[in-house]
Amino acid sequence: MPDTPVEPPGVGRYPADMETRVAVLEQVARTTIASLERIERRIDALAADQRSDFRWSLGIMLGGFGAMIGGFGALLGVMAHGFHWF
Repeated sequence: MPDTPVEPPGVGRYPADMETRVAVLEQVARTTIASLERIERRIDALAADQRSDFRWSLGIMLGGFGAMIGGFGALLGVMAHGFHWF
């Protein structure tokens, strides 16, 4: 029984010769590597932005916490004065 090709030559999306197929795969690999490098740079920039935003919001939160403690202390002082505790 003679060998019959699985796919007739010239049919399909890619050319039948192996060198052209490998060249297409190499080009796909190059574009994939370039895309991954761009994605990594964007993720690094995003992580740096998140760090700075976190520090900023932490400062606001701690400042608000300090204001609450100060307000509570002032309220206690006014109450102590009103009740003649000192």
